[in-house]
Amino acid sequence: MSLSDSSSHGAGGFRTFRQTSRDRLLQEMLHAARTGKGSPEWKVLIMDEVTVKVMSCTCKMADITDEGISLVEDLNKRRQPLPALDAVYFIQPSQESVRKFMQDMSGKSALYKKAYVFFSSPIGRDLLQAIKSDQSVLSRLAALREMNLEYLTVDTQGFITDNDEALELLFGESNEGTRKFDKCIETIATRLSTVFASMKEFPYVRYRAARSAATDSTSTTTGRDLVPTKVAAALWDRLMKYKTNLLNFPQVETCELIIVDRSIDPIAAVIHEWTYDAMCHDLLDLDGNKYIYETTNGGRRENKEVLLEEHDPVWVELRDLFIADASVRLTDKMQTFASKNKAAQIKLGTREGQELSTRDMQKMVQALPQYRDQLDKLSLHIHIATLLNAKIKQDVLSDIGNLEQDFVYGDATIKELINILNVNQEMSSENKLRLLMIYTVTHPEKLDETKQMQWMKLARLSSTEMNAVTNLEFLGVQVSKKPHSGVEKLALKFGARKSKRPLRRTREQDEESWQLSRFYPLVQDIVEDMDKGVLSKEEYPYLKDPSGSSMHASSPFSRPPTAPNSRPVQSRRTTAKGPGSTWASRGRASSDDGYSSNSVLKAAVSDPKINGKRIFIFIVGGMTRSELRVAHKLTTQLKREVVLGSTNIDNPKQFLRKLKELNSPEIVDF
Repeated sequence: MSLSDSSSHGAGGFRTFRQTSRDRLLQEMLHAARTGKGSPEWKVLIMDEVTVKVMSCTCKMADITDEGISLVEDLNKRRQPLPALDAVYFIQPSQESVRKFMQDMSGKSALYKKAYVFFSSPIGRDLLQAIKSDQSVLSRLAALREMNLEYLTVDTQGFITDNDEALELLFGESNEGTRKFDKCIETIATRLSTVFASMKEFPYVRYRAARSAATDSTSTTTGRDLVPTKVAAALWDRLMKYKTNLLNFPQVETCELIIVDRSIDPIAAVIHEWTYDAMCHDLLDLDGNKYIYETTNGGRRENKEVLLEEHDPVWVELRDLFIADASVRLTDKMQTFASKNKAAQIKLGTREGQELSTRDMQKMVQALPQYRDQLDKLSLHIHIATLLNAKIKQDVLSDIGNLEQDFVYGDATIKELINILNVNQEMSSENKLRLLMIYTVTHPEKLDETKQMQWMKLARLSSTEMNAVTNLEFLGVQVSKKPHSGVEKLALKFGARKSKRPLRRTREQDEESWQLSRFYPLVQDIVEDMDKGVLSKEEYPYLKDPSGSSMHASSPFSRPPTAPNSRPVQSRRTTAKGPGSTWASRGRASSDDGYSSNSVLKAAVSDPKINGKRIFIFIVGGMTRSELRVAHKLTTQLKREVVLGSTNIDNPKQFLRKLKELNSPEIVDF
């Protein structure tokens, strides 16, 4: 029996973040329990509320069964005794979970023969002592280990710590300094630390300095300003313990981590993103990644559930493409599939009244299984793309999206906002709010009480809805002009720096890029500057400065800095052409089998060129689909795996709901 993490990763090629997480659960936990001496071939896997999410996000049921698990049980539910079988417990080291485990395995007759216990994060001394002091439990223990894996993978390169209320708890009006606030920080830090324990990475830790300290010497620093600082400090405490106690944990820094919060880029949370993945989560009624749609089977209508995840190569290929490119790609793939797949040709031939020969029938049967799978996936995504294009046209999203991006890049004024609200009387309240919020972020100190009332009347918004705009103050946006005292006025007069939002760089785009693809999240600038070694150490200090470096030294893993590109973007409007689409087509991309020859998944998973040190970026308060896209893009560009983490992942609707509640005193306990 050992209380340690015996992880060891071989040097046999590059493994993505999600692959490494999966290997740990299957090989280090389930396979290790399966190969114990005298152990029954089949076991029961028991998990609690948190660990069942961890497992389900990373592994399939078939993976678990392959490792000798015959039954999966919920720790919190009443279970039937199975004294002939061993049990694998994957649980949190919480008082409640440990208590229930001990109830299962104590006394004269336990529920299971032996117990292999794996904790998702470090266990406290008091709970460990409680287990050791019960001889009946101790005699039935086959293993007791800290797995240190308490995060949810949401993507090949993305994870969350499953703190869905972090925005409200850490940035809400009345939570600063409360037990909820402190507990949320501690939970985030603990779960984030298990990422580095699992990856066997010891990071250089950087964080976003307090907004007030970096931008305005006259401002008071609040708990909200210090959230990244507090998370970084709490994380560092846990990393130091790993460094001392965890087997095979690095003793020197191996990667880079930067901790920021949602206030770094509130626009990214509400702007209309035009890539396939982002639009699916924005415009479709998804339950996580689950999409339910109506299909016809043998003349009967029925609902079908699908998961928009990485097991689907078509999804992986399309997810980061601009919606117009995704639509064109799908059309081309379907045409190529129909022309080159023999079964499809035959099926099309029968529709035209052609008779099938015996040879054709034989070829059709041979091709049918693959044909069904490919056609189902292509049909699904054509259905989704068609639905998205219809919603874009119905809600006039092209006009809204262009205005949003014009605000971001300084190409629009309040006149355009008034005009679009007057012209589009049927615009949804959500879209009105998103426009108004982007205007507010890009035009700070413009909404005093009088103007707020005017906007509410013009946009027909309620006071509750308007909270989404005014509560941007909690994310550091100066919504309305603050009255200045004489001292402050004098300080401003003599050059005290005025608080500003970070500016988005204007990036050069090729001639065939889309007008609506100009926007990019600010995390892209941060990661690129980290890679070059030019990220400001004043705004993003190290928790522990790299040895021997000055305050403005380059990152230890940086490349030589290059001059930023300052050429302006050449705007061009999209035009609607072609039946069933609201987009003009540009380059055609074909596939020999109409299925997966250009799969992004292949490049992301097995690209041998990815050999640089990992870059981790963690966003407290929620990340967006567009920021996940940046992680995919920069991994390829920088040849370094960029891993994006956050407390949670929100679509714009979810973010708006949370923002409205930031000034609400009633928040559910953590």
